[in-house]
Amino acid sequence: MQTIEKTEPKLLELKSRLAEIHDIEAAASLLYWDQATYMPPGGAAARGRQLATLQQISHSKFIDPAVGELLEDLRPYEESLPYDSDEASLIRVTRRNYEIAVRVPAKFMAQLSMHRTQTYEAWVVARPMNSFATIEPYLEKTLELSRELANFFPGYEHIADPLIDFADYGMKASFLRSLFADLRNELVPIVEAITSQPPINDSCLHQFYPEDQQLDFTLKILEQLGYDFHRGRQDKTHHPFMTNFSIGDVRITTRVYENDLGQALFSTIHEMGHALYEQGINLEYEGTPLAAGTSSGVHESQSRLWENLVGRSLGFWNYYYPQLQAFFPAQLGEISLDAFYRAINKVGRSLIRTDADEVTYNLHVMIRFDLELQMLEGSLEVKDLPEAWNERYRSDLGIIPQTDTDGVLQDVHWYTGQIGGMFQGYALGNLLSAQFFEAAILDHPEILTDIEQGQCITLHSWLKDKIYQHGCKYTATELIREVTGASLRIEPFIRYIRRKYGQLYTL
Repeated sequence: MQTIEKTEPKLLELKSRLAEIHDIEAAASLLYWDQATYMPPGGAAARGRQLATLQQISHSKFIDPAVGELLEDLRPYEESLPYDSDEASLIRVTRRNYEIAVRVPAKFMAQLSMHRTQTYEAWVVARPMNSFATIEPYLEKTLELSRELANFFPGYEHIADPLIDFADYGMKASFLRSLFADLRNELVPIVEAITSQPPINDSCLHQFYPEDQQLDFTLKILEQLGYDFHRGRQDKTHHPFMTNFSIGDVRITTRVYENDLGQALFSTIHEMGHALYEQGINLEYEGTPLAAGTSSGVHESQSRLWENLVGRSLGFWNYYYPQLQAFFPAQLGEISLDAFYRAINKVGRSLIRTDADEVTYNLHVMIRFDLELQMLEGSLEVKDLPEAWNERYRSDLGIIPQTDTDGVLQDVHWYTGQIGGMFQGYALGNLLSAQFFEAAILDHPEILTDIEQGQCITLHSWLKDKIYQHGCKYTATELIREVTGASLRIEPFIRYIRRKYGQLYTL
């Protein structure tokens, strides 16, 4: 066994290399944030080249054989430490990432990065024009590159498995298909029972709400819920997202519709949930692969927990609704808390995933997941995607998009990423949000009373202690079992939906 004296320099060298790679990736993230917020359209071509260059440099540095040699030299040291020690975890997670990355040539990553940038810019034009034809050749290329990326990892059960693995390590298409089938069987009867009733009146949300006042209120909410503005900021974008350049710089974006109060309000709380996770990571992990969320599903569980289980709860608005009325007295002064609460929890057969209610949201996600698998399998051609999309909306949600803008063009994911592994995390996040929240209430029953009094410190502290501080030290499977004492399951989410919407709709 190597002594600590011989091992420590190698660990320090590994950390130094990782910090350099992290800095390059952070610079790329900053360029992407700028592209999605303030960059003028004329910068698109150069931005694509810049991002591709940085992607190639960071990938080349990470797959350097010297990194592999360091990891191999550190193996005895790792095995001498407790599994959950920071040092062993850093070596283990870095090795896992390295063994994935070393299979993908740096030139391919640069090509993929350039294509993603070009496709995003084309999507920004195509979506408001309702022109799938404009984006179709880009999406054809995305599918080709996605298959090529998956094929760097031969031996898979399904071609989507390697792509799913990038975001949700350990998950496979076969498991997700079974899980989603069970979830769909539970949700469809609930949706049918609710939508057979007269719809809730949500007109109070669709008055004129000036943009500046909406943004001012979201900033107030963010600060009170624990978002650290010393280490973050909020800006506007086409499609809201969270990004971070370090644990000390975690930014969120939102979008504002002056005729829809819910857009900015809930997208802000949603992205804040992601940001609280990143801001809560152990500062000692800065500049290493540990300084990230453990999976797409766990990350999404935090945004959905804050957005829905907290932000759409009656207890939350018992405290915050008077403040919202004070911001918008003409619009909400005569609207009761009960009417507002029912409006923000209206269930309906809708076209837009990001606007979907808690009950139907997972159906939107599962449609996308299934279409991804079909495209990768070759049973669905890109040219037929709009028709397939519309047919699934007809069969699953009883509604058909009248335009591709509200259909296949609505989500940015396929136009700034790959096809495969892009959507399952949203449904997993919904399931985990309820499972984690149940565990939090079991440990601290006072959390519900605290929320009614505008205090979320106990919940935030519990999440930081149980989830946030660990970054990606643990796999999602390990973390879920450690936090909840069980594996991922649908029952907590279904209990939550039945309880909340059973009361709202007298089911």
